[in-house]
Amino acid sequence: MSESGPSSKSAAPKAGKAMPKAAEAQAGWPSVRGFLKNHPNLLREDPELMSELGLKLNAANVLEFGPAALARQIDAHRRESTARLQLEATARANFAAQAQCHAGVIDLLGSRSNSDVARRLDETAQLRFGLVAGAVAVEGKAPAGWVHLDEGMVDMILGEDAVTRLGETNFASLLFPSALVPVQSAALIRLAIWERPGLLAFGAADADSFTAEMGCELIAFIARVIERTAERWPVL
Repeated sequence: MSESGPSSKSAAPKAGKAMPKAAEAQAGWPSVRGFLKNHPNLLREDPELMSELGLKLNAANVLEFGPAALARQIDAHRRESTARLQLEATARANFAAQAQCHAGVIDLLGSRSNSDVARRLDETAQLRFGLVAGAVAVEGKAPAGWVHLDEGMVDMILGEDAVTRLGETNFASLLFPSALVPVQSAALIRLAIWERPGLLAFGAADADSFTAEMGCELIAFIARVIERTAERWPVL
């Protein structure tokens, strides 16, 4: 009996020491928990500690910003698609314009006189390009169907030494005397025929059909064709 007393007493202090440690850990847990909540990356970025604790990063965390990123990606794709569609539409329009221009040039090359040049040009403007009219003008004596201009008028219409002018013009009634619809904008390009200044003119009913920002490569091409074609029949 005397031996059992001391042994039971010796066990009591060990149990008593363990209890304070558990209580201390329990008391400190709210602080640890709060720290981890405020600094979650410390645990996420320590794979060794997570492995020792038997923890695994939830895949959902990887997709936490997924909806926002996906929305941005969709928006970027939409913008790219819109830009691509606009480029494709522009390319198709340019191709169609080139095709109509080339067909019109073939018609002009078949002209039999300068008056025929003017007639075919006007038909090309209306039927192929959907414009109000097309005209050719020259300073001095003009062939039938051409517009007669007084000396110095080309510089007045285009601007001195200017080669082209696109947009509104105050000379629509002079350049397109037979137009059935008012011309709101025009494409004008200088010609050099029979060593005299001249003009190739296209008139449109819409003020936005020709603007200063537009290119005029196709019109310039037609102008060069008219110069060479008209030279077949000198004006006496």
